[in-house]
Amino acid sequence: MAKAQKQWYVSWFDTPYYHILYKDRDHQEAEMFMDNLTNYLNLPEGGKLLDLACGKGRHSIYLNSLGYNVTGVDLSENSIAKAKKFENDKLRFEVHDMTIPYPDTFDAVFNLFTSFGYFEDDSCNLKTIKAIKSELNANGFGVIDFMNVDYVLQNLVEEDIKTVDGINFHQKRNLVNGHIIKTITFKVDDENYQFEERVKALTLKDFEHLFEQAGVYLLDVFGDYKLGKYNHDTSERMIMIFK
Repeated sequence: MAKAQKQWYVSWFDTPYYHILYKDRDHQEAEMFMDNLTNYLNLPEGGKLLDLACGKGRHSIYLNSLGYNVTGVDLSENSIAKAKKFENDKLRFEVHDMTIPYPDTFDAVFNLFTSFGYFEDDSCNLKTIKAIKSELNANGFGVIDFMNVDYVLQNLVEEDIKTVDGINFHQKRNLVNGHIIKTITFKVDDENYQFEERVKALTLKDFEHLFEQAGVYLLDVFGDYKLGKYNHDTSERMIMIFK
């Protein structure tokens, strides 16, 4: 019997296997994105940034190396424990639920790499945007970097196997009840595991509706990490700037 996990965004992110599966993420691309984004926003030197759902802190650590005062928060205790090893007087990490306003204000709040739309309760999506609004200072910018759902569905790979560190991760993807679901199964030491990633298939129109409800204003939308123009059909990303 496979070990099924209910609260996927807590249980899956806290396993070592999550970090093994995604260990090959492109750090150079992530750093280029942060360079482009901070230049575009023209953030103040030494400005305060909040990295929501920071994981093990790869974006936070790089932003801090650029001279910013960075707070990274995530629901995963294991990820934050790893990130805390990199703390300094201008870089800190905390376990925090992003649907709850963080008790400080910032020059920018970043929610990166499709770290949104995980919740079973759709009202949590609006709560998160309202929380971001409360976390921005008078001149602050909110940034949500989300997948372009239209592109993803047009190019969906329904099934594949990814082998990392000798583990064969069987991945199946489909659209169910407005969510893009990836089921991940694998075996380690003769024990079967099964995890699920579930992300709400939010379109730009969906976000525009959420922004309107939250009382924030969408300023711009980019389609890739070079901040190229967003295209409904061909852009891989949907990077939304708001305040």
